[in-house]
Amino acid sequence: MASRFIRLIDRLPPRSLTARLSLVMVLGVLGAQALGNWIWANQLKTHARDEARSAAQYIAFGAASAIRFFQSLPTNYRPILIEQLHEMGGTRFFVAFNKDAVAITPITPSPLADAVAATVRDVLGREMPRITDVRVGFAWPEGLAVSDDGATLDDLPDNWVQHSLIIKPRPAPILVIQAEIEPGGWLYLATLMPDPYFLDKADPLSRDRLALQLATLAAVLLLSLWVVRWLTRPLKQLADAAEVFGQGGEPQLPETGSLEYRKTAKAFIAMRERIQRYLIDRERLFAAISHDLKTPITRLKLRTEMLDDDATRAEFHEDLDELDMMVKGALQSVKDSDIHENRTAIRLDSLLEKIIADAQLAGRSVALAAAETTVIAKPLALKRAIVNLVDNALFYGERAEIMLSRHDEQVELAIRDHGPGVPEEMLPRLFQPYVRLEHGRQSNQAGSGLGLGIARDIVQSHGGELKLANHPEGGLVATIVLPAGNGKAGDVSAVTAER
Repeated sequence: MASRFIRLIDRLPPRSLTARLSLVMVLGVLGAQALGNWIWANQLKTHARDEARSAAQYIAFGAASAIRFFQSLPTNYRPILIEQLHEMGGTRFFVAFNKDAVAITPITPSPLADAVAATVRDVLGREMPRITDVRVGFAWPEGLAVSDDGATLDDLPDNWVQHSLIIKPRPAPILVIQAEIEPGGWLYLATLMPDPYFLDKADPLSRDRLALQLATLAAVLLLSLWVVRWLTRPLKQLADAAEVFGQGGEPQLPETGSLEYRKTAKAFIAMRERIQRYLIDRERLFAAISHDLKTPITRLKLRTEMLDDDATRAEFHEDLDELDMMVKGALQSVKDSDIHENRTAIRLDSLLEKIIADAQLAGRSVALAAAETTVIAKPLALKRAIVNLVDNALFYGERAEIMLSRHDEQVELAIRDHGPGVPEEMLPRLFQPYVRLEHGRQSNQAGSGLGLGIARDIVQSHGGELKLANHPEGGLVATIVLPAGNGKAGDVSAVTAER
């Protein structure tokens, strides 16, 4: 189950290690930042709500005391006291007495402001149970009505409110408490919260705080992405070096960096040197074997000439010729798959036209449809691979059709013959040395069964792939897929050579 889940994850994008690590780092940072902000915001909201409720209780008890005091005053003393309070600049509350409740314009609804108003109403309800109508709300100073005759806070002298309310330069929300202490008598109390700007705490993620959080997040993400690139750069260098070496180049790996990378680079360089020594030794071995076998084969051929039985002599000659061909084919296989050339830009369509021209001279029938395409390859090696495939198609299928096209970052070269095709179960075995079908032996007795293997080795050394498949309408299709060069695919022009 676990292995199946891992395979499923491996199929999901992105595929590269750098992209995956970057995605994990980004998601981790975003998740941690989001969780931290959520916890921090909840803590701030809870703390602000508790502080606001405590402050509301304090204000409510003060308002209850003020209401009791004005209830205890004779009616004719109330205006005199209120006027004295105004002239003195007021106390904690701005006080007014009206015949009816004054309509105020409330502020934008806020959970924190609603909690304060509810707390004030609850406390006044417990402290002043005989007062049945108490109205509590927040309003902004501008245009705030203070009396039932239409007077507003703006109409009052500054010294009446400057010590109890904040009007300038940054107005603060005003808590207005109106209580009907007697029929036709409403006591009007206006005050500020102990923290006048307590509503700022209602939104922990204000613009300034959010900007700071985003700046921190961007800095962490950039640092994380840089660390990921720094960690994965050696792996990319190692992969590029392996690809260059696989294509016959001489990669260079810097032996600087972390301890693990230096050990890996040294191991890769040692492996590359061992493989190069092995390839050189293999070529020398095959050359020595070929040279050493020529003499006994020649000697055996001479001895067969002394046989009296013509049939036996012919059979010996046939076996020795086949052995000689196998030795030469093996040596040629080593040489053909290990061609030492520099890579260069090749016009593949022009190369195909030259190959077709050679087939024309030999009286063969070939059809070509080629787009103007450029690849980066070893010219002689790539030509040898294509010639092997074209020769196979002409030997075993009488005539061939070649289609060259470009798809995104790949070049596709399909060579189809019009022969009998190949049994599906035999397709994977055709690349093995000396494997030949009965039809192939009859069509080309001089073949050795090494051409497809040589062609595949050359194509793979270019970072490509050689695929074999039967055509739905008959015949075999050999398809070469190569990485595209810097050339651009032009219009497809059909060229047909029939002889």
